[in-house]
Amino acid sequence: MVTNDPLPNHPAPDNPSGKLILLRHGETEWSKQGKHTGLTDVPLTARGEDLARGAGRLVAGYDFSLVLTSPLQRARQTAELAGLQAEVDPFLVEWDYGGYEGRTTREIRSELGYNWSAFTHGVIRGDTPGETVEEVAARASRVLTRVLPAMEHGDVALIAHGHFLRILTAVYLRLAPRFGAQITLDAGSVSVLGYYREQPAILSWNYGAELPKVPSES
Repeated sequence: MVTNDPLPNHPAPDNPSGKLILLRHGETEWSKQGKHTGLTDVPLTARGEDLARGAGRLVAGYDFSLVLTSPLQRARQTAELAGLQAEVDPFLVEWDYGGYEGRTTREIRSELGYNWSAFTHGVIRGDTPGETVEEVAARASRVLTRVLPAMEHGDVALIAHGHFLRILTAVYLRLAPRFGAQITLDAGSVSVLGYYREQPAILSWNYGAELPKVPSES
């Protein structure tokens, strides 16, 4: 993980005219099963590839000044299938779930005996050290320091992961990172952030091929 990227030479603009387009990667076998998928580099399923192509059709009309993707293959594949020429940004990786990597919420709750969630209770050390929600939010803040100036010159696309993009949205809206727990995000979905009367706002959320019938499990 890069930790010494320079801050911009100028502060973020007050009210950029561009839109911030968020693409969650398409379905993987792990996301399909509701497993916490942090740094494990799993590929898209065939349906995930279809969802990525559908996301590309949704964003075809935007004028992108900057397109960034997580380095993990599920995000890079989504960018490619969506027809987007994306630059890799290491800060866009998913939450490091530590010892809860590859496990479902149901499994973790059964083991602990209470209604655990990553947003409320955090994660534990495992093969990787894990991250707090605040540490993920700090990465999201670094991304936004790069993104906001680019939004003065056009739209920006971020291709990344469910939990990370939910936390980034909370930071963008100037809310506490744990607000991300209240906005679910489905595989292959497209969301649009912008400004409404000088305030950061959600313009469209979790838009995809079909309306969700249940909240996303991953």
